[in-house]
Order: sequence, then structure tokens, then C-alpha cells
Amino acid sequence: MYPPVIQKLIDLFSKFPTVGPRTAARFVFYLTKLPQDELEKFLDSIINLRKAIRVCSFCFNPFDTSTAPEESFCPICQNASRNRTLLCVVEKESDLTAIEEIKRYKGLYFILGGTLSGLKKEDVKKLRVKELKERIKEPQKFGLNADFKEIIIATNPTTEGEVTALLIERELKPFNIKITRLGRGLPVGGELEYADEDTLGSAFEGRK
Repeated sequence: MYPPVIQKLIDLFSKFPTVGPRTAARFVFYLTKLPQDELEKFLDSIINLRKAIRVCSFCFNPFDTSTAPEESFCPICQNASRNRTLLCVVEKESDLTAIEEIKRYKGLYFILGGTLSGLKKEDVKKLRVKELKERIKEPQKFGLNADFKEIIIATNPTTEGEVTALLIERELKPFNIKITRLGRGLPVGGELEYADEDTLGSAFEGRK
């Protein structure tokens, strides 16, 4: 239907989360209309993304290495003033950002990298459950001085988020560490990144 070059880009954009073929096609045709200098800026930004961004060796949070090229920890994990007895488990990077913006949580994080649609083995393998357990058990092994006393499961109040939370609770039970969930102030079926600061803050304060 489209020339091969355009179709290839549509197929690539279609791999983005929540982006279907029609939206992907709109992206591609938008790019074809950009002035050459704007298109070059766009391409440079993508190339620089790979060069300047590194994933934290502890929590998997992406961070800019331009100011500290040799650093392996994100600014949050580097910050000695953070409460290193608290670990908040989130689904994705945008959830971490949403929690940071409320300025009511001062502990550390761990990004799972997604959720489960079911308890199939192949779905479980996609999550960083093994990595989470390793970091709770021996944070020093990953270069972080921490002693976790509470694990906060901050998955989204969706069906997938609830299934994922139950899996995490089951996997962490042998550690005999306090495990809490966010309070129910969050709307069922919602996403943390879209919650207002007061609602998300109350959910943290009401965790149990």
C-alpha cells in the first residue's frame, strides 16, 4: 500500500507502546513534511539518546551521563540522603517520575519493566523479578549501601497491576520483610502517571 521506505518506518513506529498502524502512519507522514533542519534535529536527538542515556545498574532508571560519564547509578540511587530502608517497586519509568513529583517519598526505587496479563511463564520472565530479589537480598553486591525494611509495591490499580502485585508479594514472602501496597485513593483502572499529586500522595501515606 505504501512505498517500502514508508512502510518500514510505519512498522517500526507500530512497535511503540499503544501505537497502532494508523497512528504510526501519521507519525511517518508528519516526518516527511518536516523541513530538513528539523528532521536532522530529530534524528540527532535519537542518536544522542543512545549515547547520553544509561540505565541505572541498581534500579534500571534511565539517566543522563553527560555530567558524569563514568557513573553507573542514577541520581536517586547516588543520593546519600535517600532513605535506604525503603524500596518502591514500580511498573515503568513514568510511574517513578510521577511519584518523585509529589515529593513525599524519599526512599529508593526498582523498575519492573512492565506488568503481567496472566501468570504464564513467558510473561513472568519478561519482568525483572529475579533482579528485584537479588537487589533486596544483597544490595551491596550491586554497589549500593542499603538495608531494606519495607518494600512498597506501587503497581497501577489495573487488572494487570493487581496480578503483578500478587506475584511480587508471593515472590518476596520468604524474605520476611514488611511489604505494603498503596492506599486505595487511586481510581481503579487508572495509571499512576496520570494521578494528581494529592491523590498519589494520600495513596502513599495510606499504604498498608
